[in-house]
Amino acid sequence: QHAAHARTSRYITDTTKERYHQCQNVNCSATFITYESVQRYIVKPGEVHAVRPHPLPSGQQIMWM
Repeated sequence: QHAAHARTSRYITDTTKERYHQCQNVNCSATFITYESVQRYIVKPGEVHAVRPHPLPSGQQIMWM
């Protein structure tokens, strides 16, 4: 067995990603697909309300909104 690099990936659903891998060994060059998916949430955030950032110590604010 040898290490493999992820070459590309795409989302199949909101919770499942399909990833293409290729073996790093030039004599092997195996290419394969894996799936990464969310099984369950431990903590799921509620509704997020955007707020202005706290002023920096210099009294200025970051402009990000």
